[in-house]
Amino acid sequence: MKFSASLSTLLVILPLLAQQVSASPVNFQDGSRIGQNGAPQQQKQQQPAKSAPAKTTSKAVASASSSAAVVASSSAAAPPAASSISASDAQSSLTLDPAVIATGFENNGQADPEAGQVPSLTSSNNFINFCATLPQLPITNGLQIVTGSCNPAPMGVIAAQANMPASKFIFPTNGAVIPTNSNFTIQMAIENLDTGFFTNADENFFAAPQQVGSDGNIQGHSHVVIQLLQSMDQTSPLDPKVFAFFKGLNDAAVGGVLTADVTSGLPAGAYRLASINTAANHQPALVAVAQHGALDDMVYFTVSDDSAAASSSAAAIFSSTAAAAPPATSAAAVTSSAAVATSAPAAVSSVAAPKSSSAAAAPSTVAIKGANTGAQPGQQGGFSQPSQNKGNQASQNKGNQAKEQTNKPNGFFGGRF
Repeated sequence: MKFSASLSTLLVILPLLAQQVSASPVNFQDGSRIGQNGAPQQQKQQQPAKSAPAKTTSKAVASASSSAAVVASSSAAAPPAASSISASDAQSSLTLDPAVIATGFENNGQADPEAGQVPSLTSSNNFINFCATLPQLPITNGLQIVTGSCNPAPMGVIAAQANMPASKFIFPTNGAVIPTNSNFTIQMAIENLDTGFFTNADENFFAAPQQVGSDGNIQGHSHVVIQLLQSMDQTSPLDPKVFAFFKGLNDAAVGGVLTADVTSGLPAGAYRLASINTAANHQPALVAVAQHGALDDMVYFTVSDDSAAASSSAAAIFSSTAAAAPPATSAAAVTSSAAVATSAPAAVSSVAAPKSSSAAAAPSTVAIKGANTGAQPGQQGGFSQPSQNKGNQASQNKGNQAKEQTNKPNGFFGGRF
């Protein structure tokens, strides 16, 4: 009986002992052990269980795999909301952080279209591989590629409506008359642009997102460009490749005013002066709303040795245009301007250049962006670089010492553009 009872007890205990051994791996002196499936395992390579296979050891790639799991919802264990890419890894990771996906980009805007409205391109991944759809184009890559390129840099911080930049020329003003080939200084008032910020235009052109300062103003700089007109009543568009003077205003504004010296002045003729306000990487300023006033300024002036006649002519053109312009549409205003100019052809012709093409009539020209280097045309830049652009201490060549050059077929003159 005793033997029979002991045997019965042993038969009950043995299965329990077997389960315990199976559940708890047995460790050996060489570091190996036997787990539930009987297979040897290395104790030092023990990994916690994961919902997806862990095939990488790189922290960045592991984060990328986790992010991809969130986007694809392929892992039930993946957190549904927050990004798994740390702040330190986000700017070096090659994976799109789910936290910055703009779901509105998936909407083509055609739910309630206006007449003639075209559908927007759409994307579910922020267009991160958009340039891959245009293999015929090179990546911009910080360069000024005159034949065109595809730029993958995001637009960046969009300035608030209250921080939209604006400029206004103090001198010359509309209708001003400047003596022929005489030095003068362009003066332009600027607001809501944190001036003095500019990057290397030869290597960082359009290469980074727009940024704003602590006050919300775009960090950037401005430029001024003067183009010769066929006449003051010209209605045909000018060729952007042809200009009489160009200068980047790289310094910070003094008292809210930017300046540029036009040494040696300009030959006689009618001219248009315009500003080009940009962000630090030379891209056009981006603002929060579509409907807004011009972010740049433009004025028209004449250069003549007969200042009295030129002044009288300019005054007649501007005053007559203002009086005759219909109050309704800008198109009508353009037509009225042409009609007014026709009413005083003798006065206009006394100061205007011959009505040939602007390229053929262009005088010796100067094109500078900061200090002129005389390098190959077609490249904007060439200015001296400060040790840190944030210091607003960029050097500006106020002497405008570029060599005057004759017209070139491609329309770029006097050093770098």
